[in-house]
Amino acid sequence: MRELERQPNISAARPLASPPRVAVVGRGRLGTALSTGFRQSGICVSDPLPRGADAAGFDAILLCVPDAEIGPAAALVSRGALVGHCSGATSVDVLAPHERFSLHPLMTVTAQDGAERFAGAGAAIAGSTERALDFARTLAEALRMRPFELADRDRAAYHAAASIASNFLITLEAAAERLAVGAGAGREALAPLVRATVENWTRLGPERALTGPIARGDELTVAAQRAAISDRAPDLLPMFDALVDATRALADGDPAGPRAPEAAIA
Repeated sequence: MRELERQPNISAARPLASPPRVAVVGRGRLGTALSTGFRQSGICVSDPLPRGADAAGFDAILLCVPDAEIGPAAALVSRGALVGHCSGATSVDVLAPHERFSLHPLMTVTAQDGAERFAGAGAAIAGSTERALDFARTLAEALRMRPFELADRDRAAYHAAASIASNFLITLEAAAERLAVGAGAGREALAPLVRATVENWTRLGPERALTGPIARGDELTVAAQRAAISDRAPDLLPMFDALVDATRALADGDPAGPRAPEAAIA
């Protein structure tokens, strides 16, 4: 993490109340869930405020708005309060000139979720001062998350990892569901397999958790799978071929990436 900025004029802002008064700006899923979770955890928090709210009178303002709106929303906040955002990909510098922090829960949420949803999840934090960083850590720990500092240079890679682990997993399962439905199965039939696979990956790591025809070198089965996809969902072939290559690399002990492209299986 880069060296914390020296901002005596900002750090000398009014002291935080105990417990601090936090305003959540943004009425989307994350803003609603965090507001509920903070309240359940004993934090003095507002109901989610609309985008563009000044939130004057609060010790800290947490912006739960789309990334492109963080800077404009921060510009509307009066000086003196800590200002934070919940983006994993965006630097805290977009909040300047405020004393600033970021808190990105490494968790997917719905508007109905509360403190229980965040318990045990990771939380990427950053701050422009020690006070701001400590405040981000306090908020994370209030929800029983596990905070870790995130440097600006690592934000894009961190956010890509989160997208692969969560967003892309849904895309992958949607493709699996589409094929399963055509064979008379469905999401409910695949769900126990998906849960067990994720648990094995968590417990054992990727190399030991990997099973299936590629792991055991059964290329005839892989070829039959490819032929079936070519017949029933040919638009899925590029994704299938890419995943076969990546899985072969993992099975061969090279988790860093797939080998050089091989000839397509006929």
